[in-house]
Amino acid sequence: MTIQNDHMKNKVCMVTGATSGIGLETAKALAQQSATVVIVGRNPQKGSSTATRLQKESGNSSIEFLLADLSIQAQIQQLAQQFNRRYSRLDVLVNNAGAIFLKRQISADGIEMTFAVNHLNYFLLTHLLLETLKNSAPSRIVNVSSDMQKNAQINFDDIEQERKYSSFGAYSQSKLAIIMFTYELARRLEGTQVTANAVHPGFAATNIGRNNGWIGKIAVPLLKLVAMSPRKAAQTSIHTASSPEVENITGKYFMRKKPVLSNPISYDEAATQRLWEISTKMTRI
Repeated sequence: MTIQNDHMKNKVCMVTGATSGIGLETAKALAQQSATVVIVGRNPQKGSSTATRLQKESGNSSIEFLLADLSIQAQIQQLAQQFNRRYSRLDVLVNNAGAIFLKRQISADGIEMTFAVNHLNYFLLTHLLLETLKNSAPSRIVNVSSDMQKNAQINFDDIEQERKYSSFGAYSQSKLAIIMFTYELARRLEGTQVTANAVHPGFAATNIGRNNGWIGKIAVPLLKLVAMSPRKAAQTSIHTASSPEVENITGKYFMRKKPVLSNPISYDEAATQRLWEISTKMTRI
């Protein structure tokens, strides 16, 4: 396949969780627009083969794989350091990696895994790359959330669900946290020409949940029967990351390429600031 257009030529993009699903389709679309694309994943063989595949399918040789397990803060630190050694700019950061865990698990840093992967990963990686994003302005941060946030709550008294764990409760809370982080980040970046937006890709046929043993292996194929394709689901991420229409828009939640309202608590600035402070402590920034 040949490159479709040169819209993103000379721009550098990073997409996390890009070896499959929505992240893969997002990376491919940016590559087809002539961007330099850095894909991030935790499996070295899969990551390398995905980069090679994307080069062939997009006709773009400027695609590189960087290895990191984004549940581990030390590896997020190493990822940012490695990126900054190799690249002098970052025009688009797509925080896409995510997971759901049927049983409560603890990360290498001693943090509940859903919160660590789906929220603190975004928070820490963005902070570590923020100076590069500012120096590359105008630039964009795109945080992939989910409309499961709409009925979620942030339980500040038990944010890691130590007393009572629910897989979907933890997942929904983490996706609401992403939006709250995005809005607070946009406020703090005012005047920098770095935009921050969140997106809901839609219910997609991806491999999320496959990490949950036999239940995940059975459930994921069944869900794929009713879900949209990753390519279709990725359209809002791609649009928010690259469309000229979104260039000056910040602090919004996008669905079907349009800004929509999110959970009412996400607009509570005291709550977003409280979450920011908690996240800062948990990532030791």
